[in-house]
Amino acid sequence: MSKSMLGIIDATIHNEEMQELTLKRSIAAVPFGGRYRLIDFVLSNMVNSGIQNVAIFPRYQYRSLMDHLGSGKQWDLDRKRDGLFFFPSSENENTGSFQHFKENVDFFGRSNQKYVVIANSFTVSNMNYKLILERHIQNRCDITHVVKEDETLDMYVLEKDLLVKLFMNHEQTGYRSIMDVVEDITSGYKICNYEYTNYAAVIDSLESYYEHSLELLDPVVWKQVFVKDHPVFTKVKDEPPTSYSKDAYVKNSMIANGAIIEGHVENSIIFRGVKIGKGTVVKNSIVMQKGVIGENCVLDSVILDKDVKVEDGTSLTGKTDSPYLVKKGSVQGALMNS
Repeated sequence: MSKSMLGIIDATIHNEEMQELTLKRSIAAVPFGGRYRLIDFVLSNMVNSGIQNVAIFPRYQYRSLMDHLGSGKQWDLDRKRDGLFFFPSSENENTGSFQHFKENVDFFGRSNQKYVVIANSFTVSNMNYKLILERHIQNRCDITHVVKEDETLDMYVLEKDLLVKLFMNHEQTGYRSIMDVVEDITSGYKICNYEYTNYAAVIDSLESYYEHSLELLDPVVWKQVFVKDHPVFTKVKDEPPTSYSKDAYVKNSMIANGAIIEGHVENSIIFRGVKIGKGTVVKNSIVMQKGVIGENCVLDSVILDKDVKVEDGTSLTGKTDSPYLVKKGSVQGALMNS
């Protein structure tokens, strides 16, 4: 038990630059990589690091997140002892995660792990927290802050008792989150940086979502994110294999199961249950679940959210630094874009 860890996923953050993808879902529940949600990566990292007790602290639009994770069965967290816990905030305004933790102090008191890993819900990586904990103990740090090239990954390791002390006294100290403590050079705590050298992507804007999604098409990135011995778990949905017509053409793309491909797909990520019609060309794009793209369409540098319908003959074009987004459940027609 001396090196046991409690996992804390701070899903309280609402980023205005992600608003177009988070109108009806939290950042944690944003689809990513063809069949995953963003939270799958950090949650899988925790499970693969031997963490059996995980608490998620959401604040905004968390219904789809709870539906996705359910009892935690896919992550082997549906347990009689420890397991997966949700603690939605009762606060309507952004008062900081420490207040959120304080509202649920009883959970921390019941948890018997000595150390805590705190992570955000929107960093894509395949990280072993055991290695970070070992460095934390070896260097006798109060707080270990995980960074990549001197940029924060919003991940921290510390003793649970110290965390409880920090959030119980936050009204006196003025600290609203663990980041406030790390950034305060007068705090008196020993803050250590842990430089993470493998792939890690912080998804905090529409542009970063688009950029880092398509990075998965790079075999070097793919091999660092999807590691055989450290799998990324997600909610299982039983669907048939993808069907390709004789005229279909696919190049350098990720295509999930349950899709029907009759057109041309290149440098794109296609989620479950998507249909792409004859004569249609999809390039440099992301098409989320159950999207239906008609015949003779052209899509380039486009993000289609879930359940979008694109009618025959429609042309949608964005830019690599400014992708064209179609909102969830909407319809795009040729006349609309003429």
